[in-house]
Amino acid sequence: MTGSPQHSLQCTECQAGVMHLRHITYFTWLDEELVTVPNFPAWVCDVCGRREYDARAIAWLVTILNPETGKTPGLKRKYAPRWKNGAGRVRSGTDLE
Repeated sequence: MTGSPQHSLQCTECQAGVMHLRHITYFTWLDEELVTVPNFPAWVCDVCGRREYDARAIAWLVTILNPETGKTPGLKRKYAPRWKNGAGRVRSGTDLE
């Protein structure tokens, strides 16, 4: 082997075709909404059409579609109260004179 990435595999479904790396449109449901992702990496059989999706790309997609992504569990943000002074300047509760 030359060490270059492999871009085709034998199909595990039909055993006759070859799986090639392609970029296709991926469809999935998120609650009641259909989400489409263009240019999504997948292995596609040239004979039976079987599709196997790239595991890293699926993990990335799950992460960005998760509504909890980026939230710190158990912490709630606290904001200082804000109001406008007579000059129209917005002041925070800690900006007392």
